[in-house]
Amino acid sequence: MTFDQSSIQQALREDGLDGWLLYDFHGSNPIARRMAGLSGAAKLTTRRWYYLVPASGTPRALVHRIERNTLAHLPGERRVYAERGELEAGLNDLLQGMRRIAMEYSPACAIPYLSRVDAGTVERIRSLGAEVVSSGDLVQRFEASWDPSALASHRAASEHLYSIKDRTFQFIRNRVNDGTLTEYEVQQTMVEWFGEKGLITDCPPVVAAQESSGNPHYLPTDAAHRPIRSGQVVLLDLWGKLDRPGAVYADITWVAFTGPDAPAEVAAIFDAAREAREAAVALVADRVRTGHPISGWEVDRAARDVIGAAGYGDRFVHRTGHSLGEEVHGNGVHMDDYETHDERRLIDGAGFTIEPGIYLDDFGVRTEINMHVGSAEATVTGPRQTEVVLLS
Repeated sequence: MTFDQSSIQQALREDGLDGWLLYDFHGSNPIARRMAGLSGAAKLTTRRWYYLVPASGTPRALVHRIERNTLAHLPGERRVYAERGELEAGLNDLLQGMRRIAMEYSPACAIPYLSRVDAGTVERIRSLGAEVVSSGDLVQRFEASWDPSALASHRAASEHLYSIKDRTFQFIRNRVNDGTLTEYEVQQTMVEWFGEKGLITDCPPVVAAQESSGNPHYLPTDAAHRPIRSGQVVLLDLWGKLDRPGAVYADITWVAFTGPDAPAEVAAIFDAAREAREAAVALVADRVRTGHPISGWEVDRAARDVIGAAGYGDRFVHRTGHSLGEEVHGNGVHMDDYETHDERRLIDGAGFTIEPGIYLDDFGVRTEINMHVGSAEATVTGPRQTEVVLLS
């Protein structure tokens, strides 16, 4: 990501803001760190720093004396502080003339993924006469939107994930009847294949058999996992990205059954989840194609209404999708009118998942695809599962 001062300042003027104040303490604000080009453990800072991008004029920074070069790579002026009196004086000067500024703040913490600045810091900024408003739209535009390189990295990662998914299903098909196969063995085999493909991830993939698949956040471990036998639902959820700077994640989920025919209830529940997914995809595609704005909550509602009409509304217990970025759960808009009411808009460059699921006590299903919004159309970036995969 390149820091684009001119575009940020234009957006600030269009939004009636005097500035965007980036703030971090010891890694507390990953959004600000990425905007400032400080991503990664090697660039971790241990003292408070501030970087103000005004709507017009020269950016200015306030950094600690022992980390005086923290923001030296960014344009503008830098002021150094050490003791707390210098910090207070420096912050007062930094905000001179600022009446309405954006920070990583969400009123009432309505969007917790965005709310990265602590309450005390917000209080301090307000005490200096500035109104603090949410930087959500700015983050979506300047931190969470994919450039062509990021999109290419996503597509490459996506191709690898689909290849691993196919290989995994074949591995299960070949081994399911030998009586020794477990979720954990399959997971660890997949981890090896991730390494072969050059993919990195924050967590090993999900391999969930039968009752495990009814838990939306199940993850097998060496200490706790289930056997995989004939006649079971098996859910795979796998995500990863290329091991290079600026790469973004892909994230998919597919469902199989270890037998020649899926039971009617399994097929019916998968069909409901698939139709919910397709309703969400169709809504996004139509709005982007016709140039009509769309917010994350609307996408969630489109999927949730389908599952509710099928009689499983109380079994769909998470948002429909999340932003994708350099972390698997990115900082952009989420497809959510359930856990939150996400009013942020899907804009050019947005990448995200659509993953409705239905979770019963004895099994569950989820179908997950990825979408990208371009300037004139929104596209699904990989194959879509149309029916339960049979592993027999």
